[in-house]
Amino acid sequence: MSNAILRLDDVYTDIAQYHVLHGISLDVPEGGVHVLLGRNGAGKTTTLRTIMGLWRARKGAIVFRHHDITAMKTPDIARLGVAFVPENMGIFGGLTVEENMRLAAAHGRFDDQRLQRIFALFPAMEKFWDRQAHALSGGQKQMLAISRAIIEKRDLILIDEPTKGLAPAIIRAMIDAFREIAQETTILLVEQNFHFARALGETVAVIDDGRIVHRGSMAELAGDEALQNRFLSLSMEAH
Repeated sequence: MSNAILRLDDVYTDIAQYHVLHGISLDVPEGGVHVLLGRNGAGKTTTLRTIMGLWRARKGAIVFRHHDITAMKTPDIARLGVAFVPENMGIFGGLTVEENMRLAAAHGRFDDQRLQRIFALFPAMEKFWDRQAHALSGGQKQMLAISRAIIEKRDLILIDEPTKGLAPAIIRAMIDAFREIAQETTILLVEQNFHFARALGETVAVIDDGRIVHRGSMAELAGDEALQNRFLSLSMEAH
């Protein structure tokens, strides 16, 4: 795919003695939201962590723009413009919202215009600026994790299960925020909430047993119940 910002070519990843990814090949187009779906344990999180260099591919290649990042260290991948929001959010509970954000900002300094944009997306971040992160609600912690990822301009953000455990009202607010973020940043999203994924995704790839078993437009998958039943064991209800 000529406009791919990220390309995985025949990627294999092992974790200890377990073979988790078995030849993942995937092109992620530049711009918008692109979704990885699949059953629990299918390899979705392993794919994101392998892209980010947290786990090392045993075989294959990962290319971000024109950079072969297959063997690069995580900080070097981040410096190329890639951010990662893990399922556990990766925030520091004993630090305030401000301190968490400063750790993610270049040299600990904020671009005021960018910070105000984040406050517009997530007003709770401004409201609880001086509050320690452990005292935030689950939804507010997720907002902080995403805010940390976008405090600097990123070309690609990898986000793992952002709606897990969140209330429906927070999920609806997240949809609006993700649409805004995707205006400037490509998002590769792992998600179990099909309603959320369907509302945002432009393309979708389905992983099963460490392999890509389906790829195409989200509109195609959302409109085909037979495809959903064939590939997914996800809740198809709006949460």
